[in-house]
Amino acid sequence: MATAALPNIHATAIVIGTTGILFVGPSGAGKSSAALQCIYEARMRGLSAALVSDDQVLVSEEDGRLIARAPASIAGLIEVRGAGIVRMETVGEAVLHRAVRPIAPPFAERLPPDGETAEILPGRFLPLTRLPLLAGCTAFSVLATLHPEILRD
Repeated sequence: MATAALPNIHATAIVIGTTGILFVGPSGAGKSSAALQCIYEARMRGLSAALVSDDQVLVSEEDGRLIARAPASIAGLIEVRGAGIVRMETVGEAVLHRAVRPIAPPFAERLPPDGETAEILPGRFLPLTRLPLLAGCTAFSVLATLHPEILRD
C-alpha cells in the first residue's frame, strides 16, 4: 500500500511482543516518553519491543485490522523532549490492539468510563486505556498492571 495516501495521525506507535500500542493525546501529554519507557522496560524484562513511529503514524485498515507504519521521513526517529531527536530500533509496521492516553496528575476522575474507546480512523475504534503518569512508577509498570497480558506476548 502506498504510504503517501494513508491517514497520518498525531500519535506514537510501539509494539511489545505481538501487542501494538498507539499512544494518543495532545502535544506535550507524554506520548513519546511513555512509549520510550515502555520499550526499554519491556526489553529489560526480556520481551521484544520496538518503536513503529513517533509523532506521526500512518494508519490503514487491512483485513479488519488497524495497521501502523511510519512516514519515511521520520522512520527510526523518536523525540526525547528537551534532549532532541534520536535514532531508535524500529519495526516496519504493527497491528494495533489498544490506544493508550498518558495522563498527568491531578486526575479529574478517579475511574475511567467503562468500555472507553478512541476513534483512530472514521468509524474505527480501539479500546482506550488511560495511563496515569504516577510518581515513582514507570509507564510500563502501570501499563503492565492494567494489562498483564502484554507480559505474556
